[in-house]
Amino acid sequence: MKIQSIETFTNEFVCFVRVTGEDGSTGWGQVAPYYADITAEVVHRQVAPYALGEDALNSAHLMDIIPDREHKFPGSYLRRAMGGLDTALFDLRGKLEGKPVCELLGGTPGKVRAYGSSMKRDITAKDEADRLKKQQDDFGFTAFKFRIGAECGRDQDEWPGRTEEIVPTMRKAFSEDTALLVDANSCYSPGKAIEVGKFLQDNGISHFEEPCPYWHYDQTKQVTDALEIDVTGGEQDCSLVDWKRMIDQRVVDIIQPDICYLGGMIRTMKVAQMAHEAGIPCTPHAANLSLVTLFTMHLLRAIPNAGKYLEFSIEQEDYYPWQYDLFVNSPFDIVDGHAIVTDAPGWGVEVNPEWLAKSIYKISSLER
Repeated sequence: MKIQSIETFTNEFVCFVRVTGEDGSTGWGQVAPYYADITAEVVHRQVAPYALGEDALNSAHLMDIIPDREHKFPGSYLRRAMGGLDTALFDLRGKLEGKPVCELLGGTPGKVRAYGSSMKRDITAKDEADRLKKQQDDFGFTAFKFRIGAECGRDQDEWPGRTEEIVPTMRKAFSEDTALLVDANSCYSPGKAIEVGKFLQDNGISHFEEPCPYWHYDQTKQVTDALEIDVTGGEQDCSLVDWKRMIDQRVVDIIQPDICYLGGMIRTMKVAQMAHEAGIPCTPHAANLSLVTLFTMHLLRAIPNAGKYLEFSIEQEDYYPWQYDLFVNSPFDIVDGHAIVTDAPGWGVEVNPEWLAKSIYKISSLER
């Protein structure tokens, strides 16, 4: 069945992609959030020309040929745009076959343990502990991630002493059976990261994310080799060549690809398989409640080296106002600390028509 049209519905933050086959079958996907309106243009200029008229049920072929056709553009925007096509084609196929995407990938529907993921740094240690405790009481989370250092902070904290305060505060606030994770967002030099990592180990933290500038693999590897704590990373990486190098060199203990940044399910499955063969778990990045979290839920139900949990943003409208009212039927209910992947065909979600009506619309089709 040929791809008849590719449509985008976008604002600055979110871009949904709808693919229609020649028989009228449709599927919904999404490009990566943030500057999504720019990515929408890439969909039409650098992805659609190679996809229109091609087999809608052979998305693997498209994910191979598009980077070749656009070889002068090896970076993030093209991969983000490819992810919109890839995820829409999985939804289309799932609806045709009456199967959820996880089943198309070889998995099954069911529960996924989630960790509550805080995005905030402009919050005191006590206030952060209090709000995460409330999340645990309300939703049953058994793991949380909070922020340390400053984003790309060159060894500086968000304010002096914040990391030294928040780490023991969080550990004291939760029982030992609540896992605690931290994200440094590329803050530290290797020496400082190792120092901080030992402090984290002493306070029972189990996961140290992106300790050094993520593009310096050699720096992150120094930290991984020096610490017992799991050092993690990879959310920003969108090149399969870079992923192979990262995995072969064991730069991190746990990989964290972002399905939307990397270019969709097929490319992420390739990365997960490389990691599986190397004995490395995969705990993807999914930092907001757009479709990326739903994509990740399906992935974790399908790969053999799924990490311990799903990243699940706890931020509300004051932080991410754009992630609300995206769907008619929210797929993001947390019960006893778990999200649920249903057996509904495709992604099992309906995009909100009211949101679509307010979006910027564009179509590429065989007739145009």
